[in-house]
Amino acid sequence: MNSHVFDGLRVIDCGSYIAAPASTTILADLGADVIKIEPPGMGDPYRQLPKLPGNPVCEHDFAWLMDAHSKRGIALNLADPDGQSVLHDLVASADVFVTNYPLKVRQKLHLDYETLAARNEKIIYGSFTGYGETGPESTKPGFDTTSYWARSGMMDTVRSDAGAVPARSVVGQGDHPSAMTMFAAVVTALYQRERTGKGTYVSSSLLANGLWANSYMATAALCGATFIPRPPREASLNALGAYYQCADGKWLILTILNEDRHWPSLATCLGRPDLIDHPDFASKPLRLKNARALVDIMDAAFASRERAHWASTLSEAGIVFDIVATSEDIPDDPQIYVNEMVQTFPDDERLKAVATPFRLAGQQPVPPRMPPSPGQHTDEILTELGYDTDRVATLRSSGAVA
Repeated sequence: MNSHVFDGLRVIDCGSYIAAPASTTILADLGADVIKIEPPGMGDPYRQLPKLPGNPVCEHDFAWLMDAHSKRGIALNLADPDGQSVLHDLVASADVFVTNYPLKVRQKLHLDYETLAARNEKIIYGSFTGYGETGPESTKPGFDTTSYWARSGMMDTVRSDAGAVPARSVVGQGDHPSAMTMFAAVVTALYQRERTGKGTYVSSSLLANGLWANSYMATAALCGATFIPRPPREASLNALGAYYQCADGKWLILTILNEDRHWPSLATCLGRPDLIDHPDFASKPLRLKNARALVDIMDAAFASRERAHWASTLSEAGIVFDIVATSEDIPDDPQIYVNEMVQTFPDDERLKAVATPFRLAGQQPVPPRMPPSPGQHTDEILTELGYDTDRVATLRSSGAVA
């Protein structure tokens, strides 16, 4: 059996929607025993998200598959003192506890850091919030659309142009990068524990991660920069850094920085070698000055052939570009498979999910296991805690576990 870097590490996932639980999934991919706590009944409300209007229609719960795979599940009623007692016993044997429950709820349910650290001084407590843990908005509810995208400035920054409506993010686009931050915080704390023997409290938030993602623009603003409104695509300030629609309606984008080297090759690819020494476009300053006219010319050229033709032609010429893929393009992209960016579930090879986006040399991630049903491993986990059958039956009958 292959060994994994986090074999023997026990992690309690006590969160929902999405960053905090997703951070523990990374730990599970690397060998940790992650126990997912859900409320009795329907379980984590995140299970229901793909059923809302506007989401991709699929026979599989793809969201739960992505963010809960390789975990064991226990259903606890944390409003019940007996359910809280079970949680405290779990924490006593755990290494890491991660939650994004609201701060006031943690106090009410006795799963705050002070309470849990009193039961296990070595516990790493990962706290995730929408807006940070102090200040007037520390209790404000937040999702990635609001806290990460809108509040950080990115929703405005990535709109197509200054006159367009703000861009709209989709589920998880801020949560999953934020999950990687929480993972990094937990692993840093584990390293500190190796040196000190003591656990600690680590925290992050959607707003902090949104600002980090938007740090190029945010830092410019913090330094008093003057901002240039983004023009419409057809009035791009740089034709060699714009995106273009091909004959089949699909798009690609150019990012040519070394223009002296690549401009002659690009003009040749477009079937317009006459542009190389054209008096309006022969140098970078001229191409910037006459960018709008050059966009019009390049629009006509790209519109003459399908994207597959341009992808092949530009690749052969060494031009820096890429296709503007849709989500539907992803399953047919060979690059993601050869680099193991996707993982397949051995229990059902029809099912795939995005893999943890880094690798350790000499280690393979744990083959993903199907995510748990609500409370699937309740009895198994309680038995590991030393609970006998009578005690488990009592907890079940009271509704403390399910």
